[in-house]
Amino acid sequence: MLTGCVPWPAEDAERYRRLGYWRGQALGDVLRGAVPGNEDRIALVSGREEWTFAAVDTVADRMAAGLRDLGLRPGDRVVVQLPNIPEFLTLSLALFRLGVLPVYALPAHRASEIEYLCQMSDAVAYVVPGRYRGFDFRKLAREVRERVRLEHVIVAGEPEEFLALSAIEAPARELPAPDSGDVAFFLLSGGTTGLPKLIPRTHDDYAYQLRATARGLGVGSESAYLAALPVAHNAALGCPGVLGTYLAGGLTVLAGGAAPDEAFGLIARHRVTLTTLMPPLVKLWLDAAPLFDVDVSGVLLQIGSAKLPLEVARRIRPELGCEVTHWFGMAEGLLTFTRPGEPDDVVFPSTGRPMCEHDEVKVVGSDGAPVAPGEIGELVTRGPYTIRGYYRAEDHNARTFTPEGWFHTGDLVRLTPAGDMVVEGRIKDVINRGGEKVSPAEVEDHLLAHPGVRDVSVVGVADEVLGEKSCAWVIAAAADDADADASQAAPTLAELRRFLLARGVAAFKLPDQVAFTKEFPHTRVGKVNKAELARLAAEQTSGVAAS
Repeated sequence: MLTGCVPWPAEDAERYRRLGYWRGQALGDVLRGAVPGNEDRIALVSGREEWTFAAVDTVADRMAAGLRDLGLRPGDRVVVQLPNIPEFLTLSLALFRLGVLPVYALPAHRASEIEYLCQMSDAVAYVVPGRYRGFDFRKLAREVRERVRLEHVIVAGEPEEFLALSAIEAPARELPAPDSGDVAFFLLSGGTTGLPKLIPRTHDDYAYQLRATARGLGVGSESAYLAALPVAHNAALGCPGVLGTYLAGGLTVLAGGAAPDEAFGLIARHRVTLTTLMPPLVKLWLDAAPLFDVDVSGVLLQIGSAKLPLEVARRIRPELGCEVTHWFGMAEGLLTFTRPGEPDDVVFPSTGRPMCEHDEVKVVGSDGAPVAPGEIGELVTRGPYTIRGYYRAEDHNARTFTPEGWFHTGDLVRLTPAGDMVVEGRIKDVINRGGEKVSPAEVEDHLLAHPGVRDVSVVGVADEVLGEKSCAWVIAAAADDADADASQAAPTLAELRRFLLARGVAAFKLPDQVAFTKEFPHTRVGKVNKAELARLAAEQTSGVAAS
């Protein structure tokens, strides 16, 4: 295993092999889509481009040989910052087959994050698009290269002074396959503050994840997956995502985003059967659906990344006609989800059961002891696809992983009598208001039912008397109007408090102040940056505490 990574203990690794979870194949071999009879099927669609399985494999093999000739060797790291374009898949397969490790950055990352990722991983190369959505990534590469030593900058597009990705090819040849127990690539942690930690995923554990998620959602050769979220995220990459759909012989449709005007057209054109959305995007689809003449009832909506508000969830089946699978997942490993066909009273309040029968899950209190059944506590877990430590993070690993390999996730959950998991929030995302504990997620769920609220994020603000008060940051329903002020036609604090009281919410949970914005700040991995919202709320002078 790569130095700086924490391996599974030998006895656990042997058990996972014996149980058939780990099959001893590297991802480059597992993800070889041009199997007999499948070569001429369409594997990938991007705009007007159509790629067969044979074409993807041929380009990936030639690219792997070309990268080897360029000097890349097994174990080298490459920061890959590509959007949802075909080159993301072909390059990933090439790197897997070569044994070179991609570090998946997001298109939204800029110099600070990219410099950090290059330095932390000791990257030898950096891969970017030329221009994407008006941003010149070659300019970013120049900034990074001034501060970080890189042997190569490779561009998917017009390269200017750099190396064109399309020029990196050589006759395909047999290359030594990496060991299946080695690290295959790095994902980024989803912390709310600071720079992300690097998550090492091995060939064995991720291949199992691809197979199991595809099987759990019934993804096969007749399936069509719409990649509407960034494919560098675990959800759209391998749950089953692009890689799992490719492995199953299905069609992947690459989208630039999840905006209804693009996504609905792709669903109709390619008969999409599965897509992954975050809860705010679900609400956007629900509100936009009446404006489009498209039938999306054949789509299985895979919803995760944040809590699904019940008020939003209850609209999905009657308004969209879609089947829903509700997920809790982490790039570090553990995935829980509701299975297709389960009833609403399971799907909407819970995130179902663990993917694997040998996922080990405990719910513990602050003392580390298991809580009583049904009580809220911290989720701790270990299993055949959950990492045993972050890359080069000894101090953090000592705090987060026990000597027995249990991962303290920081997520607050409870288990229903049937064993389904209900996510209640994060340990650090609980507001202590005068000794009363307020769950922001609970208050957000209620506020999202207000017709004047498009999205909301509740944060704690320091207070001399109570210790903490709460501030509701609101994106008003009228905020779609580019010319409107963020607070125009938005509900007042008093209106929101009356609305919550009418829904039976305890008085101590009511927001003490409200602030308006047209968009939330996000962390480096795309999550709402509550720490920044809390800082801004503390500076707010317009938000006045209610009497």
